[in-house]
Amino acid sequence: MKKLTILLLSALLMGSAIHVKAQAWAPDSASYEARMAWFGKAKLGIFIHWGIYAVRGVSESWSFHNNYLPYEEYMSQTKGFTASKYDPKEWVRLIKESGAQYTVITTKHHDGVALWDTKAGDLSMKKCTPAKRDLIAPFADEVRKAGLHLGLYYSLLDWSNENYPNKTKTEQRYTNDPQRWDKFVKFNFAQLSELSNQFNPDLWWFDGDWEQTADAWHSSEIIKLLRKKNPNCIVNSRIQGYGDYATPEVGIPVTRPHDKYWELCMTINDSWGYQPTDTNFKTPYMLLRTFVDCLSMGGNLLLDIGPRADGTIPQEEVDILKEFGRWTSKHREAIYNTRAGIGNEFFQGYTTLNQAGDVLYLYLPYRPNGTVEVKGLLNRVNSVWVVGSGQALNFKLYNHAYWSSTPGNLYIDVPDAVLDPQITVIAVSLDGPAKLYKGAGQVVTAN
Repeated sequence: MKKLTILLLSALLMGSAIHVKAQAWAPDSASYEARMAWFGKAKLGIFIHWGIYAVRGVSESWSFHNNYLPYEEYMSQTKGFTASKYDPKEWVRLIKESGAQYTVITTKHHDGVALWDTKAGDLSMKKCTPAKRDLIAPFADEVRKAGLHLGLYYSLLDWSNENYPNKTKTEQRYTNDPQRWDKFVKFNFAQLSELSNQFNPDLWWFDGDWEQTADAWHSSEIIKLLRKKNPNCIVNSRIQGYGDYATPEVGIPVTRPHDKYWELCMTINDSWGYQPTDTNFKTPYMLLRTFVDCLSMGGNLLLDIGPRADGTIPQEEVDILKEFGRWTSKHREAIYNTRAGIGNEFFQGYTTLNQAGDVLYLYLPYRPNGTVEVKGLLNRVNSVWVVGSGQALNFKLYNHAYWSSTPGNLYIDVPDAVLDPQITVIAVSLDGPAKLYKGAGQVVTAN
């Protein structure tokens, strides 16, 4: 209700009509599938929230917007942002080690402070902080060298821009001023043109779209601008109906999103940017369990880190990325070329299938009591092994009678010796694409 109210007010503010999201964007199916191919296989990305908010360790942009501290006090953090120990090569090495196939970095959050050397405005790391340089360029270069896909986060709204109708300063609020809004739209297009021409990202991660309508943002024109430079670039959902994939945030979806492609963005602790008082770090097990939950529903995980103002990454986050790297390296075959699995009603855990559908992967986020069970599998099982070691496992079928059309129950022996410290993965080779029984059982009428 709150978001709808904001949209309605924004529509009145800009004099724009609200369009139904489903009507906004209808991409050509062939070109859509072609550009989404790498994203569908990538599975894991690393999000980076880095900005002046790391100086005092406060919430990015929201800390002044929600009146936790004055705007001027928040912006004074520009004086302490040094990036003195920033090592983009080491950042990328760690990201690649984690098993991530792409990374998304904040080029500008809602506070309006650009991390690249923008010519479209005066508020940037190069012009306003002791860092005095473009921080995106060297990172983008290292990402390309490492063979990873580059994603750029960009806030459509700008709570520091004098021509944006925001609440930063009383004199900056305005209503029904098309000339000022037009100036802001041109500012946005100028910055997006800079980022597109200089870095040519594979992925655009927009944010802040809720304050205006698609017409006000000129969303369709933004898409045309970006695809003129790179026809294959993909765009997240936060651009008022013109995106390619869904972006649920923090909480894992209970049911699979309707979108074919989706990505969960998730914090390692409870904060996006660096906050030294936030020590509520999730364990590697908790985050890996979230990861395989995403995999089981055919989605990606975009796991966030928040570097300090000097460019160093907190050790807790480094350790988690390294443990991700150990686990993803061991279980590659069950991650990158998989699709959504068979559902919790068939197996007590998470599952995926390979692209052909004839290998079923079982993720065990628990220590089984000797055996695990798969129900409703109509296929004949060829073999079962432990992913990462290749060790064959014993299996047996129970409750399958020759007279019954219902399948039996598959039991797989999983000895303690084969268990992974975090999550064990078992591969089940089938005689063809997985076929499942979804009935309610059968009554014996003849024997």
